[in-house]
Amino acid sequence: MAFSKRVVLRFPRSLVHQPIVSRLIKDYSLDFNILKALVNPKEEGLLVMELMGKRSDFDKAIAYLTEAGVETEPLSRVKRNEERCTQCGACVSMCPTGAFVVDEKTRGVLFDDAKCIACELCLLVCPPRVLELTV
Repeated sequence: MAFSKRVVLRFPRSLVHQPIVSRLIKDYSLDFNILKALVNPKEEGLLVMELMGKRSDFDKAIAYLTEAGVETEPLSRVKRNEERCTQCGACVSMCPTGAFVVDEKTRGVLFDDAKCIACELCLLVCPPRVLELTV
């Protein structure tokens, strides 16, 4: 079974123009899905990716990225305090991936962690502040 993990990569200015991600495919046999990207010339780059492949190849790739100067960290997850949530739905309208949806039968707000890219937009609009990021 293939290993899969979501990670945040922060590239310093000096590496933005380097083909670092292509090495993850060529040298480490990893597949990837880009969940979020913000890369500007002469500025720091940010990639949120899901990397898939063998665990041993993933570990080697992370070591390569770290050695190359790319900061790596696991993708944070959104956690909701179910007891304090008022089910207002403000998070639903802001979520770009559809991780928050309104259940048609119960009218409650459902959260699908697998769709979450930890963009933090839901944290900004939540009136009772029941959402937080965890690692």
